[in-house]
Amino acid sequence: MNSPIEYLTGISTLKGDLIRKELQVFTFRDLLEFYPIRHIDKTRIDPIASLSPRIEYAQVSGRIISIEIMGQKAGRRLVAMLSDDTGEIELVWFQGISWIQKMLQVGGQYLVFGKLGFFMNRPQIAHPEIEVYTPQKAGGKACLEPVYPSTEKLKTKGLNGRAIGKFTHALLQILSERDLPENLPQDLITRYKFISHFEAIRQIHFPVSEKHYAHALRRLKFEEFFFAQLRLGLVRTARQRSSKGLVFSQVGLLFNDFFNAYLPFELTGAQKRVLKEIRKDTGSGRQMNRLLQGDVGSGKTIVALMMMLIAADNGYQSVMMAPTEILAQQHFNSISELLKDMPVCVKMLTGSSVTKERRSVLKGCEDGTVHILIGTHAVIEGKVQFRNLGFAIIDEQHKFGVAQRAQLWKKNHTPPHVLVMTATPIPRTLALTAYGDLDYSVIDELPPGRQPIHTIHRFESARPQVMGFVKEEIQKGRQVYFVYPLIEESSKLDYENLMKGFEEVKSFFPEPAYWISMVHGRQTAEQKDTNMQRFVKGDTQIMVSTTVIEVGVNVPNASVMVIESAEKFGLSQLHQLRGRVGRGAEKSFCILLTGPKISNDARERLTIMVATNDGFRIAEKDLEIRGPGDIEGTKQSGLLNFKLASLVQDKAILEAAREVALKVVEEDPDLILAEHLRIKTYLQGQTGKTAWSKIS
Repeated sequence: MNSPIEYLTGISTLKGDLIRKELQVFTFRDLLEFYPIRHIDKTRIDPIASLSPRIEYAQVSGRIISIEIMGQKAGRRLVAMLSDDTGEIELVWFQGISWIQKMLQVGGQYLVFGKLGFFMNRPQIAHPEIEVYTPQKAGGKACLEPVYPSTEKLKTKGLNGRAIGKFTHALLQILSERDLPENLPQDLITRYKFISHFEAIRQIHFPVSEKHYAHALRRLKFEEFFFAQLRLGLVRTARQRSSKGLVFSQVGLLFNDFFNAYLPFELTGAQKRVLKEIRKDTGSGRQMNRLLQGDVGSGKTIVALMMMLIAADNGYQSVMMAPTEILAQQHFNSISELLKDMPVCVKMLTGSSVTKERRSVLKGCEDGTVHILIGTHAVIEGKVQFRNLGFAIIDEQHKFGVAQRAQLWKKNHTPPHVLVMTATPIPRTLALTAYGDLDYSVIDELPPGRQPIHTIHRFESARPQVMGFVKEEIQKGRQVYFVYPLIEESSKLDYENLMKGFEEVKSFFPEPAYWISMVHGRQTAEQKDTNMQRFVKGDTQIMVSTTVIEVGVNVPNASVMVIESAEKFGLSQLHQLRGRVGRGAEKSFCILLTGPKISNDARERLTIMVATNDGFRIAEKDLEIRGPGDIEGTKQSGLLNFKLASLVQDKAILEAAREVALKVVEEDPDLILAEHLRIKTYLQGQTGKTAWSKIS
């Protein structure tokens, strides 16, 4: 199975190099795991006259009646006309013209398959799959023929999808069950009525029928999920065994004083439950690695603060890392205010901390006089050394790369307990939660008195009405945000868009009748803070901003959020931005303004935003649209490396595979039992990867 593909008849060194480069297929095993994208029924042939724009793919058979090279240079193309008893269809090639011309013959009978288009009302297939037509005989080979993905470079060398299929078919002819042994325990195969592993591989490529294909697909999807779950379960067990955790053995004076005298409101039932879960972890002797999911405004920060007080009660320091200076400042201000009458030293460290202040903070962290450090990614720099770091909190964790977060593990000889917090899980986190290495806590109730935010989508043409509504809200004494997107490739363009937006807002709300604050990335931290504070204190009614206010800004009097060019924002970002309003007792509104033309994906995002305020449903939709990310790598969006299984469509298979995998890990973490020998052998034959998945 690990033989190079050149060992297969028909694949020369040159072709082998090309297949490796274009398809990442190196060995016999890789070729078998290069699955077809669909199958075509060789017995079903469409009459040309029956073709219509409603048909996406067509399979026709007929005689080539003409072959002609047309156009010059870049516009050069080969056009062949194929005719059957009912009509004619045009076949077009823009690349590989010389090779196609040699292959085709006028008068020859061909079978043609491809994506159907229409040009001047005439059916046309560009770059079709084409072969000499031989009618299927009853009782002959399988009628469902696989179609494999290929590339233009491969096609020019005669290595189209059908050629890949021929190689795969040839390989299967020389293999037996001994080459593809069982990788699942027999009781599992019996319980789920699975076909054998060898048969599943054969039928996924060359199914005898639709039913056989469905059986193969079910078996192989289960395998993909099962082994992914198993690997992550084994990683978790190994971590729990090897990474001894700090023990927070007592709930002491600091926690109790705060709870009894300084806690400004009654904790919700969900907050109390989560605190118990975290306390249990931190007292167990194992290093905690926990995700805290709570919707915008559900009170995650107060839970984090109370755990930092427990850490201090046990003689340990805590660090809280936030993605922006504004959010770090917000946390610092609110936590310092809550702890102002308590003997707890809270300091802040960001990229813009002045040298004298930075030196003092670094010294305090090193000698242990700083109990709680709050900051941006500056807190993970090498110069920041702690005397005894015991608790690390990462807020809005989707803003940090996995490798960045891993730096926190190195801040103590025994890794600190890690709590990652998010209001809207990114797809990678959602995937890890479904079958990964993180423990999971959820705050699933909002503090009493918070009203749902009314969200509406309006096109640019409705701007005058939107501005009229905003005026009415301001006249009621409310405040308003106008948020513009960041286009990371060009800060100059961002700035120009924001300034243009600022002028437009001023034209609707002229001074001195209205006062406007503006915050953007080009301002110094001091300017940002001054402008933000003017809005917080109510000196300005309108805040014009880029997404720097996405997280952490708390202005209960702000009741309207207008998001400009909302089609350019991701779901997570839209939900975070919306969470800046609805923090007071008044009814709040989020208005999504877009241009007249938006993509289907953008329309889907806006529809879900209008339909729900529920961060859980939004996260599910985000997973569906973007994919769950690469849980074994540092990628945080795009598709997980499953070849057949889908986290969105195959939830039932995922749940079954997860349950079985966790049971195996629980009963036999070293895979030494006889019934798990197949699993162990299979895993040992797979190439290993660095398990980033164990780092929150």
